[in-house]
Amino acid sequence: MPDQKLLVRPDPGNRRYHHFTAQDAGWNYLNFETRLLDKNESFSQHTGDYEYCIVLLGGNFKVSSDKGEWETRNGRKDVFSGIAHTLYLSRNTHFTLTAQTGNTDIAICRVATNEDHPPYLKQPEEAAIEFRGGDNANRQINSLLQPGFNCHKIVCVEVYTPSGNWSSYPAHKHDERKVDANGNLLEAELEEIYFYKIDKPNGFAIQQVYTADRSLDEVIKVHNNEAVLVPKGYHPVVAGHGYNVYYLNFLAGSDQSLANTPDPQQEWIFGTWKGQDPRLPMVTAKMNNTI
Repeated sequence: MPDQKLLVRPDPGNRRYHHFTAQDAGWNYLNFETRLLDKNESFSQHTGDYEYCIVLLGGNFKVSSDKGEWETRNGRKDVFSGIAHTLYLSRNTHFTLTAQTGNTDIAICRVATNEDHPPYLKQPEEAAIEFRGGDNANRQINSLLQPGFNCHKIVCVEVYTPSGNWSSYPAHKHDERKVDANGNLLEAELEEIYFYKIDKPNGFAIQQVYTADRSLDEVIKVHNNEAVLVPKGYHPVVAGHGYNVYYLNFLAGSDQSLANTPDPQQEWIFGTWKGQDPRLPMVTAKMNNTI
């Protein structure tokens, strides 16, 4: 699979600057879009047979629906200025989203479902913050729709990788469902989207997507507002030196889980780190409301 099928660039002339379906991506679950909205600009959708995860990348919004109303009051200027608000909507919901600030930036993932779950607006202070790795493989993970969240299939996290650090490392995969002798899940079969924001205009990250047999082995240079599709294989990231890197992960597949298998050639790295990066945390909920 050539890298042009893994790398999805935004449409710079469209305020709906990403919009691709599972069919477009050649997989089964994840549909994705991003939108920029002017103040008081609205759009309406019906979720139909899909559950929705709406992530506030920047600005503020309010949502009215036939299942309830919600409003963000302490949004963030951009992804480097606080933690996301995350709105979960169930299937068969009609909603209208209205921007409360200029350049309100949102990401939406939708996944087909045959289940009903309650809508919920998760506040920034509710997002658990975790530091993974250490030394120059240290990064911050904010759980938005975490495993165990009351939904059907979607998992969503946002990840902050300081300049020069490795992320999603040691590399891992989640492309086949494995359970142990007792039926405990060891690895889920998941599709995944990496959607990137970089803190400087010319910044970049580098992502590799590879399988053990190297039938898929691509190295992709990724810029602001670009997305990488991970249909299978291991998928580590490194932030270009001088540039702080954010990526939003959406996952869906066999289980609402992050169960994965590390690359056995890199497992020895776990536990070898000597310390934590003093630049973490890069964002906190206290930084919100800086618009």
